[in-house]
Amino acid sequence: MHYGLEMTDKKEKQPLTPLRREQSRREFLRTSALTVGVISASLMGVIPLVRDSSLRLRPPGALKTPVDEQEFFSACIKCGQCVQVCPVQAIKLADLDDGFGVGTPYIDPRQQACDFSCDGLQCVLACPTGALTHELNHPADSRMGIARLVRPEACLAVRGKGFRGMARGPDFKGVLRYEKVDRWNPIPLAEHFYELELCDLCVRQCPIEIRIKQCDEDRWSNKNKQSSRVAQRGGHECPPKHAITMNLVQLTSGETFMQPTVKRGCVGCGVCEMICPLDSSAIVVDIHNNSDTLRRGKHRRSRTGQQPQGNESGQLACLPSSSTSKESA
Repeated sequence: MHYGLEMTDKKEKQPLTPLRREQSRREFLRTSALTVGVISASLMGVIPLVRDSSLRLRPPGALKTPVDEQEFFSACIKCGQCVQVCPVQAIKLADLDDGFGVGTPYIDPRQQACDFSCDGLQCVLACPTGALTHELNHPADSRMGIARLVRPEACLAVRGKGFRGMARGPDFKGVLRYEKVDRWNPIPLAEHFYELELCDLCVRQCPIEIRIKQCDEDRWSNKNKQSSRVAQRGGHECPPKHAITMNLVQLTSGETFMQPTVKRGCVGCGVCEMICPLDSSAIVVDIHNNSDTLRRGKHRRSRTGQQPQGNESGQLACLPSSSTSKESA
């Protein structure tokens, strides 16, 4: 039966009220602002890459130079395999707010440095693309950066002071491998008590310096054994070149003091920066240089604005003016 009324399932669209129109407009502006913000944050990460500078401290073997990370960004597939195998969980993946290179691995040495606890460079072995080059065989061959004593006036050793307590306090979460405590498992710094007449934590815990001592001990123990030639390791790996030593510095005024001095064997692992007990570390990793670039005289200005210097004896740390330095025994 037809009543002259057309029935339909469609509802007539109601016009927006002024309040609803205002809400829609605000939502649109909010979404637009968020989009612009995300793009801008990403571009901020692109700019340093375009300008040829390193963005972060990278894991050992990263396909990069101090002035160019493009090959590393191209090779890394952001799989996170290096993160999973790191025994001290030093490697993190860049987040969205890090801009360009989201998902690429990096290390924040002040929070957790690479101490080579894995011995076999597990991050390098786990990398499926070679973004962490498989040509790297030993920790001493790494070129992550170079340590620099940026605040010698604050350094406890320079001030002639010792250290007693936990290196970074009881709440610090970072870990290190203390071989005499546990050969295989890193332990929290907060569980290791130091009592030092003169602070030398940056030298004492340097993985390269520890490796040198191990090589010396191996050589001594194998000296009179027939198997010594087979058992003794050679080349760069054992012993590596010195990375950091305590030097006696004498001013022209006659004043003397001890100072940690970075050497050409430094690989930029960041342990010295992590373990420095000061609120603001006196020694940091300069990601814009490494021992090779300094040796060739192609150093770049670091993030502190200072240019590191080298000399024939292999010292890379800046000494106070009017001073001479002698390596301590």
